[in-house]
Amino acid sequence: MKNLVLDVLSFLLDNIFFFIKRKAHCKSAIEKNGNNYDISLYKRGDLLEVPRTLFIHFGIYLGDNRVAHLIPDILPAISNDKSQYQKVVTNTRLILGVIAKVASVRVDALQDFAYGGSIIVNQMDQSMRNKPLSNEEVAQRAEKLMGDTSYSLLWDNCEHFVTNCRYGIPVSIQTEKFCEMIKNIIRDQRSVLLSAAIGMASILYMGVGPSTTLPSFFITFTLWMAS
Repeated sequence: MKNLVLDVLSFLLDNIFFFIKRKAHCKSAIEKNGNNYDISLYKRGDLLEVPRTLFIHFGIYLGDNRVAHLIPDILPAISNDKSQYQKVVTNTRLILGVIAKVASVRVDALQDFAYGGSIIVNQMDQSMRNKPLSNEEVAQRAEKLMGDTSYSLLWDNCEHFVTNCRYGIPVSIQTEKFCEMIKNIIRDQRSVLLSAAIGMASILYMGVGPSTTLPSFFITFTLWMAS
């Protein structure tokens, strides 16, 4: 039975090496000079991917150096000043948007969308069962979804947006991999022992009380029943 810590480390390393491999595989299709990208490489309706350290950001190219993408952003939920939230989304706005579960499908310049990263084009076509729709239909579907929307890190993210536009079905390969890792951890009976040990430590440190005893019991019991 795999060690829980090794499972998590393996998941993180797999993602890092996976992204590095995809960058190298598509290097010939990328022309980057500072923050300038050769827009002749991209066609309207292309599905664009920008690998980050632990995840991939997705968008649909609309042509004329414009990319439609779903991105968490707290500002539209707390302000009506469009001149402010039409600016590039900062990390603070993004993180607060994830926590508040609010986002928007917006159009940004290719450079702002990529944020200095390498761009991969239509790589997902090779792994999806559904064939891609015509590029024009893909772009039109993206344009119809413009505006504020709900957000979920696992169930309604930027990957769901682009797969819905290009393949007609919202799916997230990143979410599926993460959920599989969590499922393996829950099934590992040593997670029960780890939970019980942490619960006992919290009780010994903070004392016996509803705030310590009940959570420790229910979490341990739930993991035991799920394992």
